[in-house]
Amino acid sequence: MKLKLLLTSLILSATFYNVAGQNKVMVAAHRGDWRNAPENSLLAFKYAADMGVDIVELDLGKTKDGVIIIMHDQTIDRTTNGKGKPSDYTFEEIRKFGLRNGLGRVTPNVIPTLEEVMLALRGKSVMVNLDKSYPYYEEAYAILQKTGTLKQAIFKAEVTYAELKQRYPDLVDKITYMPIVNLSKPEAKQIINDYLANMKPFAFEMNFGKDTSAILANNKFITTKGARVWLNSLWASLNAGHDDDTAIEGGNFKDSWDWLIAHGATVIQTDRPKEMIKYLKARKLYK
Repeated sequence: MKLKLLLTSLILSATFYNVAGQNKVMVAAHRGDWRNAPENSLLAFKYAADMGVDIVELDLGKTKDGVIIIMHDQTIDRTTNGKGKPSDYTFEEIRKFGLRNGLGRVTPNVIPTLEEVMLALRGKSVMVNLDKSYPYYEEAYAILQKTGTLKQAIFKAEVTYAELKQRYPDLVDKITYMPIVNLSKPEAKQIINDYLANMKPFAFEMNFGKDTSAILANNKFITTKGARVWLNSLWASLNAGHDDDTAIEGGNFKDSWDWLIAHGATVIQTDRPKEMIKYLKARKLYK
């Protein structure tokens, strides 16, 4: 039975790559290696980079005195031993809190700045996916310029090309950018085509609650323009249940990672980067 599933997996993968003309899948570590270090910590990003991932994902926030920090939530309650919003504190004040690990225990790790992360990863063969960055593009751009890491960063947002151009007209042609597209929206394909007509996106991050979108069935119009197809395996709500848990805890690769690859994924963002790399290497789909 296991052999049959493996053969099915390889056939699905081969089918996709012959059609799309691509032969590798990039791995993005969601909030770094958060299973071995606190999420969005400097240590989590270093661990992920050392693991060999292609991309680390992080989330931007801002302190009261304007320092760009790494924080996913609207508050620091869940991830630290502090309370309130990042904007309630100066940078000096917020650094007094410790980040919690996956068990909820407070660690010596502190909330890092974007500058610290980029300096730590500068020169490494890893890119940085700037989630929740749309309000802070100008500040982030300045930090990337200062640290010499602009080419390592991926800006992203769930907006149309027209909205992006209107808000950041001077940055559109200077940054590496990835649109986020909700495939449940009727205008999803038009959003993608507008970007392809006006710029060269790094990828399209495509989220879907149902797996019936025609774009999933055929996204060659994206890859032939040089853009990648970014699919998320981390939460079932982002991929109609074709997720990490199905693969690792359920032992069902056919309906999880195999499925994502067969439906065009050339980048997969995962909460299981170590296992994902091992899986892809076994199928000769990794760098």
